[in-house]
Amino acid sequence: MKKQTKTFLAGVLAAATTLGGLVGLAPGAQAADVACKNYSSSTSSCVNTQIVIDGESHSADWYLPQAGASALMVLNHGFSRGCGNLRGTSKAVAEKGVMVLCVNGDMTAGNPELADALGDLMTRRALTPPNGKTLPQRYIVGGHSAGGHFASELGARIDANGYSNFAGAILFDPVASGGFTANLQAISKGATRPVLAVTARPSVTNLFNNSAEALVGLASNYVGIQLVWTKYSLGTPSGGSCHIDVEGENTDLIGVLGAGCSANATQTARLRDFGSAWAKDLATGTRTAAYYCDDANVVSTCGSKVKSLVDLSLPLAAPIR
Repeated sequence: MKKQTKTFLAGVLAAATTLGGLVGLAPGAQAADVACKNYSSSTSSCVNTQIVIDGESHSADWYLPQAGASALMVLNHGFSRGCGNLRGTSKAVAEKGVMVLCVNGDMTAGNPELADALGDLMTRRALTPPNGKTLPQRYIVGGHSAGGHFASELGARIDANGYSNFAGAILFDPVASGGFTANLQAISKGATRPVLAVTARPSVTNLFNNSAEALVGLASNYVGIQLVWTKYSLGTPSGGSCHIDVEGENTDLIGVLGAGCSANATQTARLRDFGSAWAKDLATGTRTAAYYCDDANVVSTCGSKVKSLVDLSLPLAAPIR
């Protein structure tokens, strides 16, 4: 048994080392400036600007609802990824009337220094959206992978600063670093603020859902859903969700190689549906019942959107519990 354990751990270490080498090939800001493309639709537009944070200039993408925005959501990319990799997901949120900001930066361990500095700017309301748009009063934090830990650092800072219009957090397959649990507890504030997540099946890339303990440890009865797999082959789950589902059509070869799987279009659509609906709810102080459970342990208390996934014959999804 000990020999098998050592072999397994060695395999995990080798896979993680390979992953580190792969994702290190992709500078985060490089993809983002190209991918924003300054698009404009009838409901939203995207503008790339430079933002100075703690004396350093960062490329940043702003997703601007054409009508007045109900909140600002900072939605940040993962380690060695770029804001352009979140273009479709950011647009989905913006089309719900929520302004989105993504800052290109080094997301190693969630970059707490950058998160703190940005949190201070937000608390002082020292950010200026482009195109003459007004900075919303209400804030939401969010992020993917290591950007999920960045979101936890950012949210904890905003809470520590006593900002009164902080609405909560939405995380996409977050990868936790030190302090993640304490950060989520600060954001949740005893379940008075929502902390919600969509996670993928366990993999090396998400460190085998290492954020799960912090999520289920919150006082809330519901913290989101895990999208899992579509089939079993010789007792092993396969298919279904992938760590880069949030990137969807905006991923690249490095993302696929690093994750060890391709974004699943069906799961991407589900993830964006839940994420954007939650964002609208946090922004407006509402609760669209279809996307929640009163008690994650009792499926009968879940809304129709949750039930449509968890009541299927295969374990395509489950409330996080």
